[in-house]
Formats: sequence, structure tokens, C-alpha cells
Amino acid sequence: MATTDDGTRLTFAEEVRSAVTPRAALLVIGVLGLMVAFITSYTGAFHHPKPDRVPLDVVAPAQVRAGLVDRLGRLPGAPLDPRPAASEQEARRRLADRETDAALLVDPRGRTDRLLVAGGGGASLAQAVELVVTAAEKQQQRSVRTEDVAPAGPGDSRSLSSFYLVVGWCVGGYLCAAILAISAGARPANGQRAVIRLAALALYAIAAGLAGAIVVGPVLGALPGSLFGLWGLGALTVFAVGATTLAFQGLLGILGIGLAILVIVVFGNPSAGGAYPYPLLPPFWRAIGPALPPGAGTWAARSIAYFRGQALTGPLLVLSAWAVGGSLVTLLLAARRRGAGGSAAAADRPGAA
Repeated sequence: MATTDDGTRLTFAEEVRSAVTPRAALLVIGVLGLMVAFITSYTGAFHHPKPDRVPLDVVAPAQVRAGLVDRLGRLPGAPLDPRPAASEQEARRRLADRETDAALLVDPRGRTDRLLVAGGGGASLAQAVELVVTAAEKQQQRSVRTEDVAPAGPGDSRSLSSFYLVVGWCVGGYLCAAILAISAGARPANGQRAVIRLAALALYAIAAGLAGAIVVGPVLGALPGSLFGLWGLGALTVFAVGATTLAFQGLLGILGIGLAILVIVVFGNPSAGGAYPYPLLPPFWRAIGPALPPGAGTWAARSIAYFRGQALTGPLLVLSAWAVGGSLVTLLLAARRRGAGGSAAAADRPGAA
């Protein structure tokens, strides 16, 4: 049995309370909750991928087009969302612009049709569409030949490099913000210190974006596309995640790091469309993915690498909203804390809550 400095003996319960403080116990419970959420989110998103209303352009003679579109739209489980296209050129343009995920070109003179897919947008999605269309064509005593019009690069197995690149950027963003909190206090004492933190984060984001783009491009040859485009995307992604983490820390203190992990890692990564693009994910993850930094970053990275930078506006606006929102919340909370007469020393003390 342990004793205090004055020789008083401690009971076992008192020893437990001394060794594990209520604050530590709450943090451990929070970590347990994050772990359960992590398992639930990843397993829920990935345990049973299946195509759900995948956009499919149909190019066919006018006399059979409407019937074919209707038949494909009525397949069990609604795996496809077919819509007519006027010509092969239009279908190819829509694929290149990321307005559709595949196109079926019907040959009226034979019994073999062509299926256009874009593997750079996700190999698992291209393969899923191919399986569905092949089975549907077989029922009509027809066959299909698949053509990948935007294939993943030779160093980008299953088009996953974009996803892993963005995940790395996101990890760098919230770890940088977490280090600032651990080393100098979770809540900046005043607006000036908040600006300094954001400036330090911005410099880090520029360096991290360039480093990631160089590694996946010139060093590993894993991802094609513009080096400067990926650099800019990386800097924005890192800053968006870091600024969001700073804002969460301003709201909750050191617990804000846990909230950042919940949003970015637990919910953001499995819903990012990396391993399985959006049409293969369950409805919840498909709905939240485009609005979170990992999903917006993954979509944008694939667009830069394989689609000539098409369909970038939406994802860049999402990332910008997280960056601006996180910065504003961080600055406003710091200014309010200072205006309320908060102690600078207490607010910037490492681990301050």
C-alpha cells in the first residue's frame, strides 16, 4: 500500500484515483469511442460494395435506344442509371469531363457492343460496371468489349495513389496542428498568436504539398498529371485540414484533436471514394464523402492526374470552405478569449483545456 509524503497510507481506491485521474479516464473512454467508430465506419463502408445507380451513357440507334435505356434502368438492384447520348463523341466527352462513369456503344450491324470506362476514376468502379453490363448483354445474346479511355497510370495500381496521397496530406495537416497544440497550448491566447499559428501552418502546407507531389510524381512515377496542379491541391488540402483542427482545438482544447480524427479519419477516409468510388459506397458514406476534405481531395487529385483538370470547381470550393471556416473560427475564438480577459499564460500552456 502506497503512502503520501506525510506518511498517510492510501487505500487501493485512492491509489487508483491518483494513478488514473477523472480527466485521464474520460480521455481513455473517448479513445475507446473513436476506436469503435473507426471500426464501424470502415467496415460499414467497405464490407459489401455494390454498384448503385452508376451513370451510364447509352449510344444506340433511335429505334432501340429508349427500350435499351429502360431495360438497363430496370435491372435488379438498380446498379445503373442509364441515359441516352446522341453520339460516341458526346459520350467520350462526358467521360473525359467526369459527367458520367461509363458509356455503352451499341453496334447495330453486329452482336458485339463496346463499353467505355475510365479506370483512372477508380478501377473497382470500372470493373463493377463491366460485370453488370456484360451480364445484361449476355441475356440478350450479345457480348461486350471494354475500352478504357482514361486508364490508370502504369505505376498507379487500381488508381489508389491519388487516395493515399490525399490521406497523407490530411494526416500531415492535423498532426501539424496537433503538434502546435501540444507544444504551445491547445488554445492560442490572443488573435496575434492565432495568426502566427495559421501562418506557420500555411508555410508547412506549402512544403507538404510540394513534397507529396514530388514523391508520387518524379520520385515514384505513381501518378501522372501536373506537378504544380498537385502541389497546389496538396497545399490547400493540408491547410484545410490543419485549420479545421486548430478550430476544433479552439473550441474543445486538446479534445479537439480527437474531433478532427473523427471527422477526417473515421468519417472522411472511408467515404473518400478511394478504394471504392462513390457509386459503390452505401448511401451514408456516399452522401458525406464529397463534403469532407479526403473525398474532395481524392476527386480533385484524380481529375488532375487523368481528366485534364475537369470537374475541379466543386472539390476546390469544399476544401476552400474548410480552410476559410477553420481559419475564421480559430481567429474569432482567440479574439473572444482575449477580449474576455483570459490569461495568456494559461491559454497557451501545453495541454490547456
